[in-house]
Amino acid sequence: MTRRLAEVAERVGVSEATVSRVLNSKPGVSDATRQAVLTALDVLGYERPTQLRGVRARLVGLVMPELQNPIFPALAEVVGGALVQLGFTPVLCTRTAGGLTEAEYVTMLLDQQVSGVVFCGGLSADEHAALLERRVPVVLLNAAVDFAAVRTDTALGFPQVSTDDAAAVQQAYAHLTSLGHRRIGLMVGPADHTPSRRKAAAFTALTATNGRGHHPIGHALFSFEGGQAVAGDLITAGVTALICGSDVLALGAVRAARRKGLTVPGDFSVVGYDDSAFMNYTDPPLTTLRQPIEAMSRAAVTLLANQISGNNPTPKELLHEPELVVRGSTAPPARPDAPALPATRGQRVPA
Repeated sequence: MTRRLAEVAERVGVSEATVSRVLNSKPGVSDATRQAVLTALDVLGYERPTQLRGVRARLVGLVMPELQNPIFPALAEVVGGALVQLGFTPVLCTRTAGGLTEAEYVTMLLDQQVSGVVFCGGLSADEHAALLERRVPVVLLNAAVDFAAVRTDTALGFPQVSTDDAAAVQQAYAHLTSLGHRRIGLMVGPADHTPSRRKAAAFTALTATNGRGHHPIGHALFSFEGGQAVAGDLITAGVTALICGSDVLALGAVRAARRKGLTVPGDFSVVGYDDSAFMNYTDPPLTTLRQPIEAMSRAAVTLLANQISGNNPTPKELLHEPELVVRGSTAPPARPDAPALPATRGQRVPA
């Protein structure tokens, strides 16, 4: 107990006697100090006294699928800053190899009596049900979920803030066709990833309307190596330009093109997605679709704060328009009617 008092007191900047008053529900402590002590208990992993466990902490979980993709640290920075401005303490939960799963993080956050959760990745039906049962305010940020797949009679879903995937594909496709490309491919994430499904659906509808050219779709793991592998197949299939579901995938596509002896953008054009940090310093600087990180993050925090205050919004999705940033990775095709490269043994040409 003495060690716990000392740790909490040091973290908050008060005396151990003040911490003891809070833990024993004694008077003489301001509301701000009392809340700071309770938050410190939660952050340090100590259990609250029984009489205080029903008091919801000023903690907000920020659940990320990973931090290797630069877009997620960018989201975490803006969301975390906005939460702090409102007096909340963000708790970053990131899935890592050998670490906690997102479901385990949800359980931990619920045990800590968090005020709310911002998800920057999908959530399962079980997680969805647990959060609804505990009436925890939740916002999904760039983590579109098809609630028809998880909905029950009482599950109405959560507010969502996303980039308009269909608009992104339309902008990239219009840019590439204006340059003269007719054999344009799409490379996105796994088929069960909702934003990837949305991009693929928009691309299929767009190319069907166009009615001309060769337009294969490839699904890859969201990694540099995943992008390189699938882009190699799409290049073999004969595309002269590729729209990618992330900047990391796009960089993998540039590597794949060069491994096949092609130049970017002389022989092969690439469009990324996110406009992550340093994309204007790559070789060549990457043409990409910029997500409005600042506006989306602040919208998500506003929706969450409104829920915490008791204003429960209708669970609709706010779609933000991306911006095409044209740099040096796209150019007119060198040989618009060039045949596809010969398939290499062991490669699968995407359908």
